[in-house]
Amino acid sequence: MKMPLLIVKNITHEAPGLIETVLCQQGIKPRIVDLSAGEIFPDPVNFSAVIVLGGPQSANDRTPSMVMQLHRIEAVIKEELPFLGICLGMQTLVKAGGGEVITCPVKEIGFTGPDGEVFRMQLTETGKADPLFCGLSESIRVFQLHGETVELAAGMKLLASGKQCPIQAVRVGKRAYGLQCHAEMTLTMFLSWLALDADLKRENRTALIEQFESFRHEYTATGMQLVNNFLRISGLAS
Repeated sequence: MKMPLLIVKNITHEAPGLIETVLCQQGIKPRIVDLSAGEIFPDPVNFSAVIVLGGPQSANDRTPSMVMQLHRIEAVIKEELPFLGICLGMQTLVKAGGGEVITCPVKEIGFTGPDGEVFRMQLTETGKADPLFCGLSESIRVFQLHGETVELAAGMKLLASGKQCPIQAVRVGKRAYGLQCHAEMTLTMFLSWLALDADLKRENRTALIEQFESFRHEYTATGMQLVNNFLRISGLAS
């Protein structure tokens, strides 16, 4: 019997957050593995869907853990398993599918760019028609925490773009998705990241909290809609 869903953490504090909230509502108990704690990325063919979360690593690393992660995601793509990658999870998806991971032209940290404009991902025409974004706005305000971005391989679909880093959401094959932004944060998670993440610690903590609180209801609703949409794509929810 297959497990319903596998969640892979690349670092302990980047937890499932809103993903786990939705899974609980749907009565789905996932298996969660933490690669930073020495756990192994299991064979994805034993699961109905896979979610890979963010972390400070690079998809270009040649550590045994990253090499294994890319190998496992190659299997996801080959078997056409439902997949959702967030931040580093998007980058490993693109890398495993034959694309490239490169340095961002502008490092995206927090809720606003260097020009003071809020970070948004703008759906492409392909994205507007994709079931992952069903029920969502064409322009989605997001939180960012990354210094790398991707170049897509032939056949990969761009679902959403951004001003600073153009590639913000992708689809590889039929059911493998990547989001550059973090859509899974709870307030508790965010506060812990402010104390742990080196890039966030250099920012104005009070301003970041105020920015998050100003649209937390919208942010939470968007994140939960994305997860529910992915579960429907995966056949795990109606």
